[in-house]
Amino acid sequence: MTQDSGEATTEVRLRDLAFRRDGSQWIVGRPDGDEFIAVPYEGMRAIRLLSAGVTIEETERRLRAETGVHLDVRDFVRVLGELGFLDEPGSPATPAGPPTFPWLRPEHVRWTLHPLVHLLVAILVAAGIAAAVVRRDTLPGWRDLLWNAHGTLVLASQIAVGWTLIFLHEMAHLSTARAAGVPGRIRLGTRLQFLAVQTVVSGVWLAERRVRLTVYLAGMAVDATACSAALLLTAAVGRHPALSLVALTSLTMLATQFLVFMRTDVYFLLQDLSGCRNMYGDSSAYIRHLALRLLRRPSSDPLAGLPRRERRSLRAYAALLVVGTTVCLGVAFAVTVPATLTLLCRAVRTLAAPANALAALDAVAVLLSVVAFQALWARAWWRRHGPRVRRALRRRAGQDLA
Repeated sequence: MTQDSGEATTEVRLRDLAFRRDGSQWIVGRPDGDEFIAVPYEGMRAIRLLSAGVTIEETERRLRAETGVHLDVRDFVRVLGELGFLDEPGSPATPAGPPTFPWLRPEHVRWTLHPLVHLLVAILVAAGIAAAVVRRDTLPGWRDLLWNAHGTLVLASQIAVGWTLIFLHEMAHLSTARAAGVPGRIRLGTRLQFLAVQTVVSGVWLAERRVRLTVYLAGMAVDATACSAALLLTAAVGRHPALSLVALTSLTMLATQFLVFMRTDVYFLLQDLSGCRNMYGDSSAYIRHLALRLLRRPSSDPLAGLPRRERRSLRAYAALLVVGTTVCLGVAFAVTVPATLTLLCRAVRTLAAPANALAALDAVAVLLSVVAFQALWARAWWRRHGPRVRRALRRRAGQDLA
């Protein structure tokens, strides 16, 4: 910003921003960032004027003359600064972290957006489904996971296949987004009690709908392709533990994507198709509003200013969010936690009095696997929720001091 004779700032410099029209509004953001806003025509016009070097005061005058609307441009600029859209000292310079695999250029992966590739994937998936229908013996069962008497080998194989498929799944998201010019970052995150690998491609909001949907569905397309390939190979060469493990793991990964009460791939697909911009956040705010109303505490409806269609979608998703989260956490406390504790206790008892060296090694491997997984989950959870927890603790400490 520049100052005029020591008075309030009048001129701003904006970073390189990208835009996409969305109905009567515009989506604005940095292609390499995580923050995006929806603004009406007046906001978009203000951004264009400010980008051209027009002062804040002159921008307000022009907007009032052109549209008859009085926009507090100075406050609007403050919001832009908080989002990292200003090219000024003190404004967030890097709202997003460095991209994953920066050497991967758009021209390297542009083929992932080609319709012919999508057609070939669809044909392969259809062939896999046909094989499963015609040859029921190609379908694996849960017993195929227990292909060896040694639990360590079973666990190691599941980890190897699982993480390989997860890597391919996330690379599909990253590659299709990179082909559209969106940097993208792969990182660990949490979804309720689950540890999840996530590809952050917020910049895809600025792409056309066909590209956005391709990015959302790319990971599931890889899962379905891997499963179909395993089924077709089973039909051709017979059953094999590796093929059964790939098919079962892929099916499991596909199934979890339909748990839309978490931010899965299908969630982002539904969010885009329903026209909602923050389905999870808005629905969560609506649930908090209803809870406050039940407690007879004052609260205003956060959905009141939204279009009717979007309100209906958000209310329906709010119901699904409550039911899905309750069931998922219920299963965790009723099944997952007891099973994990039992597994740990067995390993500890085995180490206390091992029958042989192999049993001791097996117990150590189980302990290390479970503890490492829980440590990763805790680290990912704290990275996401830690700042909020610290702010809440500081507020509580301030209240206690007062």
